[in-house]
Amino acid sequence: MQATTAITWFEIPAKDLERAVWFYESVLQQELRRETMGPAAMAVFPYQEPGIGGALTHSPNLTPAADGSVIYLRTQRLEETLQRVTRAGGRIVLDKTALPDGMGAFAHIVDCEGNRVGLHALD
Repeated sequence: MQATTAITWFEIPAKDLERAVWFYESVLQQELRRETMGPAAMAVFPYQEPGIGGALTHSPNLTPAADGSVIYLRTQRLEETLQRVTRAGGRIVLDKTALPDGMGAFAHIVDCEGNRVGLHALD
């Protein structure tokens, strides 16, 4: 069977899960769903099944980092989302950057836990 996409699931580490949930719900204006998987407490980002999903994860074997892999979260209006980042306690580390040929724009933030995360919008 041939894979149709490289990504199947992602996890963003959080030392303080409630703080991280508040940050992402404030920035993305979407409610996250709480779950527990073994020793990990999670807050799952909304997604349509079947599809690519992911979660904030508080687990003893995960540590937030600003210098590892970068995942990109979709947003509708990048400028407005970036304004909410700083109000929620995050930092913008790469301002809105246009992509070619109608591919939209992206930016990088560091969230309240210290993770570098990309934001992408078609606007």
